[in-house]
Amino acid sequence: MAFNFKVIKKDPSSEARLGKIETDHGSISTPAFLPVGTQGTIKSLTPEELIELGVEGILGNAYHLYLRPGHEVIGKLGGLHRFIHWNRPILTDSGGFQIFSLAKLRKISEEGVLFQSHIDGSLHFMTPEKVIEIQKVLGSDMAMVLDECIPYPSSYEYVKASIDLTLRWAERCFEVWGKNSSALFGIVQGGIYQELREVCAKRLTQIDFQGFAIGGLSVGEPKTLRQEVLKWTTPLLPEHKPRYLMGVGTPEDILHATLLGIDLFDCVLPTRNARNGLLYTSSGKISIKQARYADDPSPPEESCGCYTCRHYSRAYLRHLYLSNEILSSRLNTIHNIYYYMTLMKRIREAIEEGSLREFYQNYVDKLSREDHEIEDPQ
Repeated sequence: MAFNFKVIKKDPSSEARLGKIETDHGSISTPAFLPVGTQGTIKSLTPEELIELGVEGILGNAYHLYLRPGHEVIGKLGGLHRFIHWNRPILTDSGGFQIFSLAKLRKISEEGVLFQSHIDGSLHFMTPEKVIEIQKVLGSDMAMVLDECIPYPSSYEYVKASIDLTLRWAERCFEVWGKNSSALFGIVQGGIYQELREVCAKRLTQIDFQGFAIGGLSVGEPKTLRQEVLKWTTPLLPEHKPRYLMGVGTPEDILHATLLGIDLFDCVLPTRNARNGLLYTSSGKISIKQARYADDPSPPEESCGCYTCRHYSRAYLRHLYLSNEILSSRLNTIHNIYYYMTLMKRIREAIEEGSLREFYQNYVDKLSREDHEIEDPQ
């Protein structure tokens, strides 16, 4: 089966769309959130538990898997799906963001990026061709081109030169990708500059990528500015191909971007916050370590149907967290992933019913003021 994306229905009150991605490893209903399994695992959970939670696809990171255990090792063992015992779709990030985060340990040139491993200090040279080779060996269902993730703030001149380089790298990636049953996504960069986002998107969409991603956001810019950039950029992407917003993932951000026409999301927030004792509920976030939960017999959320909420109290979850027990991470992660999967299901249902904007407003109204400082994208 070749990669395929189909828009099933559009929301009449916004740019949101209901869709389906088909891959060799199954399908993903969109809009969808992909939990981040950076090193081949969603921390603390088994693949069977992820399936029970409703997860249809996950994200792996080519940079981290290249460094450890090595893509050659994974390839010899049958590819990433077999290696991690996950038979559903996998999207892999090329590592552009990770290389961006190593600013003091890397050097960018026309040919690629020379960087120092954050693990042992060894030197590595990552070219566009190497990034594609790694993801082919991993057996990714959706792969990303190598791009330069632009820091915020950056000057217009720097960003202009950067997107020119990113576009040349994208062309090289596409040439090496060739005919493949999996999908290769181009990544739109351009910082906070509307003109440069437009230039990058126009040139990138002239290449026959199977999907397009929006990168370079959630790197320190204000939320209102991020929303503006999304408002400019999303309409520039083809309607008949999936649109992926990289690394942006609060529930409010997901809802806002969905209204603008984004199909795919990923973010470490639900899993990282779970390990730090922060739980998502329909009334806002709760920090389970707070003293007020010491003798609270209620679950994190009364209306939640996840395993954690069906069986455990806030008092017990607080005890586990303060005791540094492994079970704390597991139970909190189960709840947060369930929350995100349920949110995406409700978003899809609202699009089906033509009521997404009403759903959005009702959701925002339930949150505390500190959690919903977000403008309506209308």
